[in-house]
Amino acid sequence: MQKLLATSNAAMMAELHAYLRQRGIPVTVSENGNQLELWLTQSSYKALAKELITEFKNNPQPLEPVESSSPSQPTRSSVNRAGPSLWRQLRSQAGAVTFGFAVLVVAVYLGLQTPAAEALFATLRISDYFDVLPWTQPWRLVTPALLHFSLLHILFNVFWWWYLGGRFEKLYGSVWLVLALLVTAIISNVSQFLVSGPYFGGLSGVVYGLFGCAVVLAWQRPSHPLFLPPGLIGFMIVWLVLGYTDLLWVNVANTAHTAGLISGLVFGASMRLLALRKR
Repeated sequence: MQKLLATSNAAMMAELHAYLRQRGIPVTVSENGNQLELWLTQSSYKALAKELITEFKNNPQPLEPVESSSPSQPTRSSVNRAGPSLWRQLRSQAGAVTFGFAVLVVAVYLGLQTPAAEALFATLRISDYFDVLPWTQPWRLVTPALLHFSLLHILFNVFWWWYLGGRFEKLYGSVWLVLALLVTAIISNVSQFLVSGPYFGGLSGVVYGLFGCAVVLAWQRPSHPLFLPPGLIGFMIVWLVLGYTDLLWVNVANTAHTAGLISGLVFGASMRLLALRKR
């Protein structure tokens, strides 16, 4: 993979990523400290990607043509249509579950920025104890996936949830996405709890679970909507391994990542096996 640029402007990165993806450029975004990095996953697109990035920088919000306006000044209607078009594109990539859970994650993050943060965290963390799972409150096995503690943390996870979860839901349906969410969240959260206790949170375990599903379901099937380039698969694995070293600048829920990935691989394999038996 090749890094194309880095920025702390999350809104610009989201627009640029959508701009490039719309034009068929295989790119992904990673978190590096307070920066978001845009990576090209297939080097053959390098020249075209750089050309499109230059085009985007010169005109970050390309305007749609209008029936009549002054050639030197875009009309208000053209500007208004340019904004919603990005939203329509993003919305079309996600189903109801993808969208609803992303909204819930964002709402919880905003709640954690208020005076109610302590009470909210106490309600959503997996347990009030270090050695007892919440058998009388089973939803707590899932709710740590809603907790995020920094802006980059939530941006990174919601981006991958939207990218992988949206495609998964569009292809297999909402019921299968809910099942994948529950299985990967519970397994990754319980595994992390057994290793480190209740003070953790994040959607990363689910993201790695969906990543594992995508790898199995689309393996050697380049036309599959969940197909991931080898460079992107390598990046995710390297990031997972780096979490177990002292090289990263952030605290990483390594056990949740690994458990989520394994559960996703098994879940994806089960789906492929079921599909083969139906034939």
